[in-house]
Amino acid sequence: MAEISISNSEWDRLKVKVKRKYNHLSDQDLAYQQGQEEELITRLMARLNRKREYVVFTLKKGMLHLETNRL
Repeated sequence: MAEISISNSEWDRLKVKVKRKYNHLSDQDLAYQQGQEEELITRLMARLNRKREYVVFTLKKGMLHLETNRL
């Protein structure tokens, strides 16, 4: 089970920040529907070549600062 819960509206804002930081990610890499956090984390782990803890940390950090550009 994913350690994070992201709504579709939150993802719309968070996706922009993730795409800005990791500009090599495609829209397909960032495809997400609410409830599919596990699939998103797994896909980002593979594309970023990072461990699960890093991906979850990055997403959580972005969620804390949704109103800013900070990721």
